[in-house]
Amino acid sequence: MPNQESALNKVFHALADPTRRAVIQRLGEGPASVKDLAEPFDMALPSFMQHLRVLEDGGLIKSKKKGRIRTCEIRPKELSKVESWIADQRTLWEARLDRLDTYLTDLQKGKSGG
Repeated sequence: MPNQESALNKVFHALADPTRRAVIQRLGEGPASVKDLAEPFDMALPSFMQHLRVLEDGGLIKSKKKGRIRTCEIRPKELSKVESWIADQRTLWEARLDRLDTYLTDLQKGKSGG
């Protein structure tokens, strides 16, 4: 479990930055070269490469080099782990809020019925 938590922490860290989220969004359309991914951003290539390293370290993307061109693609499995964690949290909180609603309704009925 601690290993899964560490992996989840890396994914959330990677997704915490708007540049990295934009890269993930773009890669959702299909693989792209580093040059194409970097084009919309006003930053030096070494700075942009740091973003890609964080995404790779988080397991969200993978890259391969063919000749002089490095191509990146998304790894949806890691995103599905985040989606699963969020769904679990949503279920937990919805159940808690349902119990609170029931309690408050019962409390209100007790005041008005007595």
